[in-house]
Amino acid sequence: MSRSRRAPTATHPFGFGRERYFWSFVVALVLFSVGAAFAVFEGIRKVRQPHHLEDIGWGVAILVFAILLETWSFRTAVVVARPERGNLTWRQFVLRTRNPELAVILLEDAGALLGLVIALSAIGLSSVTNDPRWDGVGTILIGLLLGAIATVLAREMKSLLVGESADETDRSAIVEAITSTPGVASLVHLRTQHLGPDEILVGARVAFDLSLDAAGVAAVVDVVEEHVKRAVPSAGPIYVEPAESA
Repeated sequence: MSRSRRAPTATHPFGFGRERYFWSFVVALVLFSVGAAFAVFEGIRKVRQPHHLEDIGWGVAILVFAILLETWSFRTAVVVARPERGNLTWRQFVLRTRNPELAVILLEDAGALLGLVIALSAIGLSSVTNDPRWDGVGTILIGLLLGAIATVLAREMKSLLVGESADETDRSAIVEAITSTPGVASLVHLRTQHLGPDEILVGARVAFDLSLDAAGVAAVVDVVEEHVKRAVPSAGPIYVEPAESA
């Protein structure tokens, strides 16, 4: 987030907002993918070469304590994300949010919590059945879980890196801000793209009243930009191109 706030340069004239998408993509590829591969490898090894667990009591105690801590962490993530989620379901929010950190943290906390429950269940089954292979099965399931999280995150972060438009709420607000401006005859077309979670590039082709001269058009363009910025504070940079009225 600190790197994404660097000032624009000649090489990066639109700034570095997509740093946040890039590093979230790295998290998906490295943290989850490598963790998933290692867990599956270890699980297969434990199933093929089972050995009886030692100090199960300590293992259970550590896992229960970890579950309590992870539950508190997940609750905190939910509280932070809830205002931005609005009326969306949690699944829709994770798939649609332009804030990569929230998606990563929510999935990481949910995955960690479910993984701990799987690990605790696996140890319990190993102890009850006296079959240590359940520990390996649990490890494989954790690896598959991490792999699923990595797949979802990588897909969503790739989409954001390639470039996603503003969501429907922001787009509707931008359209309303433009078309309600005095001097605007119609909005010919609108294109938006997130340069970062808090930056939306806006390109609009607008037809102005034919009675306006060049100075009048320029004045209305300034008002359009002001209205758009007021309606959607994250909008900017904003480019308005005049078009002939129908």
